[in-house]
Amino acid sequence: MAVTFPKGFFWGGATAANQLEGAWDVDGRGPSVDDHFLGGSVDTPREITISIDPDRFYPNHDGIDFYHRYEEDIALFAEMGFNMFRMSIAWSRIFPTGEETEPNEAGLAFYDRVFDCCRAHGIEPLVTLSHYEMPYALVEKYNGWESRELIALFERYARCVLDRYHEKVTYWLTFNEINLGTSAAGALFETSMIRGFEGPGSEVVVTPQQCYQALHHQFVASGRVVRYAHENYPELKMGNMDCFILTYAATCDPADVWANELEMNRMNWYCSDVQVRGAYPFYARRYWRENGIELDVRDGDLDDIADGKVDFYTFSYYMSNTVTTHEGAETTGGNMVSGGKNPYLESTDWGWQVDPTGLRVALNQIYARYQIPMMVVENGMGALDEVVEEDGEKRVHDQYRIDYLEKHVAAMGEAVDDGVELIGYTWWGPIDLVSAGTGEMRKRYGFIYVDKHDDGTGDYSRIRKDSFYAYQKIIRSNGL
Repeated sequence: MAVTFPKGFFWGGATAANQLEGAWDVDGRGPSVDDHFLGGSVDTPREITISIDPDRFYPNHDGIDFYHRYEEDIALFAEMGFNMFRMSIAWSRIFPTGEETEPNEAGLAFYDRVFDCCRAHGIEPLVTLSHYEMPYALVEKYNGWESRELIALFERYARCVLDRYHEKVTYWLTFNEINLGTSAAGALFETSMIRGFEGPGSEVVVTPQQCYQALHHQFVASGRVVRYAHENYPELKMGNMDCFILTYAATCDPADVWANELEMNRMNWYCSDVQVRGAYPFYARRYWRENGIELDVRDGDLDDIADGKVDFYTFSYYMSNTVTTHEGAETTGGNMVSGGKNPYLESTDWGWQVDPTGLRVALNQIYARYQIPMMVVENGMGALDEVVEEDGEKRVHDQYRIDYLEKHVAAMGEAVDDGVELIGYTWWGPIDLVSAGTGEMRKRYGFIYVDKHDDGTGDYSRIRKDSFYAYQKIIRSNGL
């Protein structure tokens, strides 16, 4: 039986400012942490440089030049049928060092134009306040979110953009994939604790104390911003965003089942329990104790967290992993983290295990826990695409991406039929952009091909892939 998605369901795509805008030093924008990352590959980690070396290639500097091509790209999104576009604001485009008292008007004006363009095409913006970036000056001075000073600086930035855009943007997310802050990979991207570090990103070392203190600062900052929005602009909807990496016990050994329970708590539930329920979960205290974590919690912090409960839950879903206590288990790659290999699943070219049924499982688990509206705001697959010439036109035949899309949409449809209150879906990378994890362009997610390559060459022209038309049909039929 075909499942009908709810009327008014949001269909669209998701991006991040640092991965597509480019124009890294244009119109007063300051350097972001991502502007210090070189390119890498599936086998070679991205390197970080403290100073920008003019003789080396930083792929985020140019992105895909959305800064100058946003009208063309948003028109293509509208042609597919988008009624939602998830994007982020570059903090350093508004406050170049993060410590200015007055915002950069040229940066604010840019996002005015983007939001107006979206609205003209009937597209609802879904805006992430912080998506894997911050002004690099805050890394140099404070070591990112390790320092409490960032709470007030982020609050000033967030209030500024909420005040400016509250009539143009209804749906907001505070931090992207906040739960990756529990790991060393998260210290690189999510909490930016890399002061003084230079070298391969895989060599960044942080302690559990640093990770969870940084997360505490983000929880307080998020709570204050959500409360500000609710008090001043009650029509706004404020959400969280987690990287949901579903895990299964690798065997029916009770030790594996319990190990998986602990991993799900650590990876998938800890941060959202705080942001959705407004308090630290019961299992946190034992985890803190056993990992040498002593949080510095100031007066008012827990009230800020309690007052900042989000209105809706969003997450990324790309893959699943397995957990075992047994030695010799094979591992596989994934979204910033690795995990146990599942013999029942196939993998992408980058080792990410493809598990559409897992998306239905995740949606049911999350909704059972929180009972608030949900969106899947990242889902997709990076693949090697080939451009071919046919009848004088350039084409990309990406049936593998269409198969992935259709299977995951079908899984969402089953979850809707299960009773899950799912209100939106934004495919990650509706247009090819710079990979966050590897810095590559050849790891392509888009329905729209961008002629840019890993050495920076290319004319940046856009090509509709076969998947462009497949997603267009899905949207027109509301998921059928």
